[in-house]
Amino acid sequence: MSKVLNIGIEKSTEKIKHYCAYQERSHQEVKDKLYSFGLYPEQVDAVISELITENFLNEERYAIAFSRGKFNIKDWGKQKIKFELKKNRVSDYCIKIGLSTIDENDYQKKLEKLLMAKSNTLRSEKNIFIKKKKIQSFLIQKGYETSLINDLLQKL
Repeated sequence: MSKVLNIGIEKSTEKIKHYCAYQERSHQEVKDKLYSFGLYPEQVDAVISELITENFLNEERYAIAFSRGKFNIKDWGKQKIKFELKKNRVSDYCIKIGLSTIDENDYQKKLEKLLMAKSNTLRSEKNIFIKKKKIQSFLIQKGYETSLINDLLQKL
C-alpha cells in the first residue's frame, strides 16, 4: 500500500504545473495526481481552477491531442478513442471536437491499410468466411465502426 503524504499546496501546485507542461492531461488525471499528493478536495479544486486560469489544463486541447495521437500512432478507430476519452471523464462536447479533427479521408485510408495488412497475415486461411470474421474482429478491436468494416469486407 502506498503512503499518501501531504506535501503542501504550494509544492503540489509547482509539481502539478510541471506535470501538465510535460504533456496534455485530462482533468481526471490531474485530480488523481493531486489526491496522491495528499491534498483535500477544496485544495484540489483550487489548484485545478488555477491551472485552468493559467492555461496549463484545457480539456478541449487534451481531447484533440489524445485523438490525433491515438489515431496516428496506435491506429485506433473513433469508437476506441471515444471510449478511452469517456474513461478519462472528458465531456461529450470535447470528445466531439477531438474526433472531428481526424480527417475522414485519412480515416478511410488507415482502415483500408489495416484491413489489407491483416488480410496479408491471413493468407494461409482458405475459408473466406473465417478470414473475413478474423479481419472484422481485429478492426472492431481497433475501434473502427462495423458499418465501415462491412463495406470494405464486401469489396474483398
